[in-house]
Amino acid sequence: MEKKIIDLDECLGAQAPLPDIQAIDGERWFPLETTIEEDMTTYWGGDFGCSSECNRLRAVLLRRPGAELDDFDYKEVRFRAPVDPEKCRRQHDELADYYRSHGVNVFYVEEQRADRPNAMFERDHLFMTPEGAIITRLAMPARRGEERYTAQAVAKLGIPIVKTISGDGIFEGANAAWVDRHTVILSLSSRANRSGFEQMETELRRQGVTEVIPMQIPYGHAHVDGLLNFPSNDTVVIHACQVPYMVVDALKKKGYRILETPSLTETKYCYATNFVPIEPGHVVMSVGAPRTVEMMEKAGIKVDVLDLSELNKGRGSVHCMTAFLKRDAQ
Repeated sequence: MEKKIIDLDECLGAQAPLPDIQAIDGERWFPLETTIEEDMTTYWGGDFGCSSECNRLRAVLLRRPGAELDDFDYKEVRFRAPVDPEKCRRQHDELADYYRSHGVNVFYVEEQRADRPNAMFERDHLFMTPEGAIITRLAMPARRGEERYTAQAVAKLGIPIVKTISGDGIFEGANAAWVDRHTVILSLSSRANRSGFEQMETELRRQGVTEVIPMQIPYGHAHVDGLLNFPSNDTVVIHACQVPYMVVDALKKKGYRILETPSLTETKYCYATNFVPIEPGHVVMSVGAPRTVEMMEKAGIKVDVLDLSELNKGRGSVHCMTAFLKRDAQ
């Protein structure tokens, strides 16, 4: 291109005429300024996200017990008794079929280590948020490494992994519970240390959580879902003598009705708070807690009971086995 010589003496005080050099074009390619929540269905694997423990359940991630149940020492991994692997699989299939019959999409972690019989307790591996999955870091040597295969399954589904608990952090998914979109319970226990707690808090506050209710899990318990759970958006079921007063008080001030499980035996050994809400006011749980079922039904909560007794020998129940991938927003 021919350069035009112009006289800039008057504006620049130049001693000699300067060439007029063509300017370089700007970027002219502007970003799409949306949130990852808005992008989920368009650019990721589908409609995923969760900020509730009880809104309408749409999708779950399960681990159907595989070869890991065929040959192991039940005492070393803290099962209550030896299990029949095929009976466990049949009961797990019944749970999956129950979810499907209620319109819930069921996805599976297909691969797992053969020395991890606790891997069916899928809730511990991740905590779902509105923006994607937080992959946790399991505490016990007999379980650590299970979460790797959940991360693979989540990635395969196209769900963003927004955080992986790292460094010296320990935190399991059942150590957290949504109260509402801006409030979450985070606990400390043998399964969640301060580093893991702080990593969770930082990520959730980045996503808009404004209130974190800290919950110290008593020695002898592991997770939030063994002590409290939310069958609806205005009701919480608690194991009264083991839930810190400050947690109960925080929920009461938010308008929650407090239901106390009537039997210590049912709560500790029969997983009375370890249910999964299908929608507000409608839950599914395992056998063994008839007094708690009666209490909830009298309070207007519909309870479906499945026989998962063989699976329960692993010291967990419905909620432990179910990682939520999608619930309706509040």
